Amino acid sequence: MRYKGPLPKRVTGRFNAWMVGLRSSPRWGRWVSGRLTVVTYTGRRSGRSFSTPVAYERAADVVTIRVAMPERKLWWRNFTGEGGPLALELDGGERAGHGVARVDGKGRVTITVRLGEPPVPNGR
Repeated sequence: MRYKGPLPKRVTGRFNAWMVGLRSSPRWGRWVSGRLTVVTYTGRRSGRSFSTPVAYERAADVVTIRVAMPERKLWWRNFTGEGGPLALELDGGERAGHGVARVDGKGRVTITVRLGEPPVPNGR
């Protein structure tokens, strides 16, 4: 039986650092930054700020993030229910938005981010 728990932090930390470096690279950055961004959010339970690179698609002020291997990741759960505030590195700067995660019948997770929307009032 294969391990299906969260990915080890040392592996994800190195991979995320490599992806952020690739995105800011003078050689590869212009090709990668159109599909890769960094999402920054505050953990619901810890209250700490986290940043992680993610692949995205954008249509005007709506950004779609499809979470790869959601059963092995925990960060997207901060956006279940009513969702939560976050920031994305887009257009050469940081853009605020509100993300809501949805899980489909096959277990795939999609986070829809509406840029520039004020956070939904829920005590966060």
